[in-house]
Order: sequence, then C-alpha cells, then structure tokens
Amino acid sequence: MFEAGVEIRATALLERFREVRATTERLAEPLEPDDYGLQSMTSASPPKWHLAHTSWFFETFLLQPAGLRSFHPQFAYLFNSYYESLGPRHARNARGLLSRPTVDEVYRYRAHVDAGVRALIGRFDARALGLLELGLHHEQQHQELLLTDIKHAFFQNPLRPAYQERRDPFGVAPMQRWLRFPEALRCVGHGSPGFSFDCEGPRHPTFVPAFSIASRPVTNRDYGAFIDDAGYHTPALWLSDGWALARAENWEAPLYWERADGGWQVFTLNGMKPVDPSEPVCHVSLYEALAFARWAGARLPTEQEWETASTGAAVAGNTLESGRLHPGPSSEGEPAALFGDVWEWTSSPFAPYPGYRPEDGALGEYNGKFMCNQFVLRGGSCATPRTHLRPTYRNFWPPETRFQFSGIRLAR
Repeated sequence: MFEAGVEIRATALLERFREVRATTERLAEPLEPDDYGLQSMTSASPPKWHLAHTSWFFETFLLQPAGLRSFHPQFAYLFNSYYESLGPRHARNARGLLSRPTVDEVYRYRAHVDAGVRALIGRFDARALGLLELGLHHEQQHQELLLTDIKHAFFQNPLRPAYQERRDPFGVAPMQRWLRFPEALRCVGHGSPGFSFDCEGPRHPTFVPAFSIASRPVTNRDYGAFIDDAGYHTPALWLSDGWALARAENWEAPLYWERADGGWQVFTLNGMKPVDPSEPVCHVSLYEALAFARWAGARLPTEQEWETASTGAAVAGNTLESGRLHPGPSSEGEPAALFGDVWEWTSSPFAPYPGYRPEDGALGEYNGKFMCNQFVLRGGSCATPRTHLRPTYRNFWPPETRFQFSGIRLAR
C-alpha cells in the first residue's frame, strides 16, 4: 500500500503524465504522414523518432524494471539516444532512414507505454515516482525539439511549408532600459521543493559583482543595424572559431532570414513573413551573440547574473502554451520578460556546480557527460512548455548551434 504522501504524489503525476503525453501528440497533429520521417541534419531527429524515444525512456527506466514486457525487442536499439551504458544504438545521423516501424506502430508503442504507466503506478515507490517525473520533463524537452527539428526540415523544402497557419500581432518593442544589481554574495542553483535536473544543483554561494542587464532581449531592429554596419564582415568582433565558421558557411544573417523584395523575410513555423523589427532576434549562435554584444559595447550575462535578475520573477510570457510558436516583443522592463520568446545565451560554459555529482547508473549520462564544449542558455522560448521552466533551469548547446530558438540579452 502507498504511504499517504506517495499516493497523493502518484495521483498528481498520473494526471500530469496524461497531459504531457497528450501535448506531444497534439504537436504532431499538423504533420502529414510524409513529414514524420524527415531528418534534415545530424543534430535533428524525425518527429517519429521523438515520439518513440520519449516512450522508450519510460519503458526502459520505469516499466521494464517493474516487470512490464518490452513492446518490441529491437526498439531499445532503435530509440536509445546516447546512453552508452545501455548498449549499442542506431546511428544518430541515420534516424531518418527508419521507414519502419511505421507511424501507426509508433503510436501503438506510445499507447502500450501509457497503459503500462497507468497499470503499474500503484506499485511505484518514491524513487520510481521521481523517475516518472524526470521522464515527464524529458518529454517536454522533446516537445520543443520536435518543433525546432521540423522547422529546420521544412526550411529545406523550396515550398517553405507552414507547420501551422497563424498570425498574431505583438505590438511594439519597449525601449531598452538597464536594470542594475549591486554586488553581493548570492546563492545560485536549485534549492527549493519541486523538480530540477541534477545539473541545477547543488545550491551554492557565489560572489556576483555589480552588473546591469537589459530589460528586454535584442530585437530584429537592433540586429539589423549590426548587419548593416558590416557586423558579419568585421573580424575584430568575432571569436576565431566563430569567424571561421561564419565564413565557411556564408553567414550573413540569423538562420531562416532571406533577402526578398529589397528587405528581409524570415521562415517561421507559421510560414514565411517579413522580418518584424520589434521581435526578439532569434536563431543566432553564441558566436553571433558575442559579436553583436561586442559591436554594441556590451557583453553577454553570466548565468549567475541571469539567475540573480530572475529571482522572484514569475515564469510567464510567450511560451508553448500561447500556440504562437514565434517570439514577440516583451513587456516593458518587467522581470517576467526574462522568460519565454527566446532562449538567451550566457557567457557561461556548461560546467558542474561545486559539489555536483552525476546520478548513479545510466541516468548519470543525462547531463553530466555533456559538461564540455557547451554553453548555458537561460529563460525558455516560445516553444518551451511553461511548466518545464524555472529560474534555475540550465539549457545548454554547443556555441555553433542556430536551429534552436536562441536569442540575445545584453549585460554590462
């Protein structure tokens, strides 16, 4: 029998499980059968793979240890992402070649896993419920990845198909102000009740010098001035690796921008549209963010500064729940403007906090082994579920990444 607290938690998590799983499938509803297998680059995965991998996660870490049979003996090979300790897996760059299992079979796999969780949750102890909650946040990560990956795939199509048809007016971006914070010894990292990934802790004191942070992200208008001032052709603004990459790949603007009819157009999940000067600039690499910051006479915030600025702010803003799936101007200078619209690059490498220890077993591979050659982004985007965000959340990507909803907030 459950202890009372475990039973209450199990009931709440089961309801949340239903909501998260249903949201993933709603995000796939606009896709045609031909779209499910698209993989446009090694860093992206087909929608069908995301639907199956998130099910594999629950099956592998939760259901099979509880005695549920596997749905298919080879799915552990096909849908393992990067867990070396769990055995060999299908090559990442060949996920788009998996015409089988079919889309229908993947949805049957999801139903099998859903039924398993419903049937077995009465046996889950506190540790198993913790794994269930981790799986929910893992699936929410893949909800955003499903959208960023299909956006990149659709951009390769000369027809520039829209994932959805929607146009939401956002208004005018507020003037940028500088929000100042005094020097202080501050506590950083997750230390309150509620879920967090292991890399968000331990909570620890750190000295944060006085700093100022912009009240809103950098806009397309701001970034357009950088482009017009030969920002992409001024090597003194760039890190060496970024300059070499920008030259090799002929970067002239953010990903998804194209010149047309004398101006800039941008590809969105809602199709092509003129670049709106008031929207936050999006789909820039860390290299572009650093070059812009240097051009603007500023810098990127550290993640400790960003977390300091977000203290006490409600997690609100333009997130996945709005359905817009495109960034828009933030509200005037409110702390809540730190969340949503675009992930914001920081100057901080993704490294362990003092006292960090990865989880035991295969789950220790979730975050810990990526703490090299990656940089931290904060704040969430227009494609991030709101219930997945918190001030201590540490997203991370290699510095060359552009296909995520990544933008810029300045500091000094």
